[in-house]
Amino acid sequence: MYATNITNLKRNPSEALKHAESEPVLILKNNEPNAMIFNLKNTFGNSNEQLKLALAASLFKSQVLSLEASAKISGLALSEFIVHLGQLDIDVAVADKQTAHELETINAWLL
Repeated sequence: MYATNITNLKRNPSEALKHAESEPVLILKNNEPNAMIFNLKNTFGNSNEQLKLALAASLFKSQVLSLEASAKISGLALSEFIVHLGQLDIDVAVADKQTAHELETINAWLL
């Protein structure tokens, strides 16, 4: 297992990624284990597809990534990813204050 610290990771992230292609990379913070880097293609084998789906859904739900970027990570077409999110009860669109204002405007026009 390859180990590096945060300073070296910031300085040369490609080195850690290169090592992660063949083995997990341990990231140290203040000389204590803090995180691990895994290569998704090589490390998780058959569970890779399920892991990518879970990761993509989680990143979308927490608003870290857009719908399109999350779908790309999942490996699904955008429409398939939207269906997947629905199966997980994750809303694709969330109403906010602006939505309520827009609905009022539309209703005023329709009357």
